Amino acid sequence: MIILRGWGVETRAGQGLGILLCLGGAFSYGFAALAARRLLKDAAPLGTAAFQLMASTVMMAIVAGAMEQPWRLSMPGVTTWLAVLGLAGLSTALAYIVFFQILRRSGATNVMLVTLLIPVTAVLLGWLVLGEPISMREIAGALVIGSALLVIDGRLANLLRRGT
Repeated sequence: MIILRGWGVETRAGQGLGILLCLGGAFSYGFAALAARRLLKDAAPLGTAAFQLMASTVMMAIVAGAMEQPWRLSMPGVTTWLAVLGLAGLSTALAYIVFFQILRRSGATNVMLVTLLIPVTAVLLGWLVLGEPISMREIAGALVIGSALLVIDGRLANLLRRGT
Protein backbone atom coordinates (compact mmCIF):
# COMPACT_ATOMS: atom_id res chain seq x y z
CA MET A 1 0.00 0.00 0.00
CA ILE A 2 2.84 2.40 0.81
CA ILE A 3 4.41 1.84 -2.61
CA LEU A 4 1.15 2.63 -4.38
CA ARG A 5 -0.10 5.51 -2.22
CA GLY A 6 3.11 6.89 -0.71
CA TRP A 7 3.61 7.54 2.97
CA GLY A 8 0.28 9.27 3.43
CA VAL A 9 -2.33 6.51 3.62
CA GLU A 10 -5.31 8.79 4.17
CA THR A 11 -8.12 8.46 1.70
CA ARG A 12 -10.13 11.28 0.23
CA ALA A 13 -13.88 11.30 -0.09
CA GLY A 14 -15.05 8.95 -2.83
CA GLN A 15 -11.85 6.88 -2.99
CA GLY A 16 -13.31 3.99 -1.02
CA LEU A 17 -15.31 2.76 -4.02
CA GLY A 18 -12.20 2.86 -6.24
CA ILE A 19 -10.20 0.88 -3.68
CA LEU A 20 -12.99 -1.70 -3.41
CA LEU A 21 -13.15 -2.02 -7.19
CA CYS A 22 -9.37 -2.58 -7.37
CA LEU A 23 -9.62 -5.27 -4.69
CA GLY A 24 -12.53 -6.81 -6.62
CA GLY A 25 -10.36 -6.88 -9.74
CA ALA A 26 -7.56 -8.65 -7.86
CA PHE A 27 -10.07 -11.15 -6.47
CA SER A 28 -11.40 -11.73 -9.99
CA TYR A 29 -7.89 -12.55 -11.27
CA GLY A 30 -7.49 -15.15 -8.54
CA PHE A 31 -10.92 -16.62 -9.17
CA ALA A 32 -10.25 -16.70 -12.93
CA ALA A 33 -7.12 -18.79 -12.36
CA LEU A 34 -9.01 -21.25 -10.20
CA ALA A 35 -11.92 -21.52 -12.63
CA ALA A 36 -9.60 -21.81 -15.65
CA ARG A 37 -7.60 -24.59 -14.04
CA ARG A 38 -10.74 -26.61 -13.38
CA LEU A 39 -12.89 -25.82 -16.40
CA LEU A 40 -10.65 -24.90 -19.33
CA LYS A 41 -7.54 -27.08 -19.14
CA ASP A 42 -8.41 -29.03 -22.31
CA ALA A 43 -10.27 -26.28 -24.20
CA ALA A 44 -8.96 -24.91 -27.50
CA PRO A 45 -7.39 -21.45 -26.92
CA LEU A 46 -8.96 -19.86 -30.02
CA GLY A 47 -12.46 -21.07 -29.15
CA THR A 48 -12.13 -20.06 -25.51
CA ALA A 49 -10.86 -16.60 -26.43
CA ALA A 50 -13.65 -16.14 -28.99
CA PHE A 51 -16.33 -17.13 -26.48
CA GLN A 52 -14.80 -14.87 -23.80
CA LEU A 53 -14.84 -11.87 -26.13
CA MET A 54 -18.36 -12.53 -27.44
CA ALA A 55 -19.76 -12.94 -23.93
CA SER A 56 -18.05 -9.78 -22.65
CA THR A 57 -19.22 -7.83 -25.72
CA VAL A 58 -22.84 -8.76 -25.04
CA MET A 59 -22.54 -7.90 -21.33
CA MET A 60 -20.83 -4.55 -21.98
CA ALA A 61 -23.32 -3.65 -24.75
CA ILE A 62 -26.13 -4.05 -22.22
CA VAL A 63 -24.31 -1.99 -19.57
CA ALA A 64 -23.27 0.70 -22.07
CA GLY A 65 -26.80 0.86 -23.48
CA ALA A 66 -28.31 1.30 -20.04
CA MET A 67 -25.73 3.74 -18.66
CA GLU A 68 -24.57 5.81 -21.63
CA GLN A 69 -27.54 5.65 -23.99
CA PRO A 70 -25.33 5.71 -27.10
CA TRP A 71 -28.22 6.51 -29.45
CA ARG A 72 -28.19 10.03 -27.94
CA LEU A 73 -24.49 10.57 -28.73
CA SER A 74 -23.00 11.71 -32.01
CA MET A 75 -21.51 9.03 -34.28
CA PRO A 76 -17.76 8.57 -33.71
CA GLY A 77 -15.36 9.34 -36.54
CA VAL A 78 -13.30 6.92 -38.62
CA THR A 79 -10.22 7.39 -36.43
CA THR A 80 -12.19 6.38 -33.34
CA TRP A 81 -13.58 3.26 -35.07
CA LEU A 82 -10.11 2.27 -36.28
CA ALA A 83 -8.72 2.74 -32.77
CA VAL A 84 -11.47 0.56 -31.28
CA LEU A 85 -10.94 -2.14 -33.91
CA GLY A 86 -7.18 -2.03 -33.35
CA LEU A 87 -7.56 -2.35 -29.60
CA ALA A 88 -10.14 -5.11 -29.93
CA GLY A 89 -8.37 -7.11 -32.62
CA LEU A 90 -4.70 -6.58 -31.99
CA SER A 91 -4.59 -6.06 -28.27
CA THR A 92 -7.52 -7.80 -26.62
CA ALA A 93 -8.17 -10.74 -28.96
CA LEU A 94 -4.49 -11.57 -29.41
CA ALA A 95 -3.88 -11.27 -25.67
CA TYR A 96 -6.72 -13.68 -24.89
CA ILE A 97 -5.48 -16.21 -27.43
CA VAL A 98 -1.96 -16.06 -25.95
CA PHE A 99 -3.40 -16.20 -22.40
CA PHE A 100 -5.40 -19.36 -23.09
CA GLN A 101 -2.50 -20.94 -25.01
CA ILE A 102 -0.20 -20.41 -22.00
CA LEU A 103 -2.95 -21.75 -19.75
CA ARG A 104 -3.19 -24.90 -21.84
CA ARG A 105 0.58 -25.47 -22.06
CA SER A 106 1.85 -24.29 -18.68
CA GLY A 107 -1.09 -24.31 -16.31
CA ALA A 108 -3.10 -21.75 -14.38
CA THR A 109 -0.34 -20.78 -11.94
CA ASN A 110 2.11 -19.80 -14.67
CA VAL A 111 -0.47 -17.88 -16.67
CA MET A 112 -1.38 -15.85 -13.60
CA LEU A 113 2.29 -15.05 -12.98
CA VAL A 114 2.35 -13.35 -16.38
CA THR A 115 -0.40 -10.96 -15.26
CA LEU A 116 1.90 -9.69 -12.50
CA LEU A 117 4.13 -8.21 -15.20
CA ILE A 118 1.36 -5.96 -16.56
CA PRO A 119 2.14 -2.97 -14.28
CA VAL A 120 5.87 -3.18 -15.02
CA THR A 121 5.19 -3.37 -18.76
CA ALA A 122 2.78 -0.43 -18.58
CA VAL A 123 5.31 1.74 -16.74
CA LEU A 124 8.09 0.84 -19.18
CA LEU A 125 5.89 1.50 -22.22
CA GLY A 126 4.81 4.82 -20.72
CA TRP A 127 8.46 5.76 -20.32
CA LEU A 128 9.54 4.53 -23.77
CA VAL A 129 6.58 5.65 -25.87
CA LEU A 130 5.11 8.61 -24.00
CA GLY A 131 8.21 9.93 -22.26
CA GLU A 132 6.63 9.61 -18.81
CA PRO A 133 9.07 9.89 -15.90
CA ILE A 134 9.85 6.86 -13.75
CA SER A 135 9.98 7.62 -10.04
CA MET A 136 11.40 5.63 -7.16
CA ARG A 137 7.87 4.42 -6.44
CA GLU A 138 7.69 2.64 -9.82
CA ILE A 139 11.18 1.19 -9.37
CA ALA A 140 10.28 -0.09 -5.89
CA GLY A 141 7.06 -1.61 -7.25
CA ALA A 142 8.96 -3.36 -10.05
CA LEU A 143 11.46 -4.75 -7.54
CA VAL A 144 8.64 -6.04 -5.32
CA ILE A 145 6.96 -7.69 -8.32
CA GLY A 146 10.26 -9.20 -9.52
CA SER A 147 11.05 -10.51 -6.04
CA ALA A 148 7.57 -12.02 -5.72
CA LEU A 149 7.95 -13.75 -9.08
CA LEU A 150 11.27 -15.25 -7.97
CA VAL A 151 9.74 -16.56 -4.75
CA ILE A 152 6.57 -17.90 -6.40
CA ASP A 153 8.51 -19.51 -9.24
CA GLY A 154 10.42 -21.72 -6.79
CA ARG A 155 13.80 -21.47 -8.51
CA LEU A 156 15.17 -19.24 -5.78
CA ALA A 157 14.16 -21.75 -3.10
CA ASN A 158 15.77 -24.58 -5.10
CA LEU A 159 18.96 -22.55 -5.45
CA LEU A 160 19.05 -21.85 -1.73
CA ARG A 161 18.47 -25.53 -0.92
CA ARG A 162 21.36 -26.58 -3.15
CA GLY A 163 23.67 -24.02 -1.55
CA THR A 164 23.12 -25.30 2.00
